[in-house]
Amino acid sequence: MKMDCPICQGQKCMDAITRTEEVPYFGEIMESTLLCSSCGYKHSDVICLDQKDPVRYSIEIDSSKLSARLVKSQSATLSIPELGLKVEPGPKSLGYVSNVEGVIDRFQKAVKTAMNLFEDDESQKNAKIILEELQKVRKGEKKVELILEDPFGQSSIMHQEASHRKLEEDEIKNLKTGFFTLSPDEIDSS
Repeated sequence: MKMDCPICQGQKCMDAITRTEEVPYFGEIMESTLLCSSCGYKHSDVICLDQKDPVRYSIEIDSSKLSARLVKSQSATLSIPELGLKVEPGPKSLGYVSNVEGVIDRFQKAVKTAMNLFEDDESQKNAKIILEELQKVRKGEKKVELILEDPFGQSSIMHQEASHRKLEEDEIKNLKTGFFTLSPDEIDSS
């Protein structure tokens, strides 16, 4: 399908390609790609179409578990409580397949990016401490728990030592999904 490009404003110069596919661990997915032939803008996304029971995975990370596979959907929350790290989904959140070491990499990059925004010494100092602690985890010098919570059940940690359970109703209510919803109770009819 041809459409107008939101970046260069070119008319009918962007190809929109979508397809569905059955993928192990994800179920049915829809891949979409936008590609502008005028300016080169490209955007890809993968959306899980299957919904499963809400799930919580956790694994204690040490050097032997860095290669454990991880599937994170666009609606999942990742956290390392011992380090105060949490990544919640937003409207542009993407799913991905990685391993535990790749997740640590993503946390390190996020902390480094945040450091560029911090102006005070205390925040800079705390960020450096978190980076040092993540490096210790990578080297096997420190153990931490990685938690993956998904209200739509599309995520998992694939390792024999990973524990998982169904999320409780109160836990689900406290999770962000990255999707905007409005319940009938919240609509003001005035």
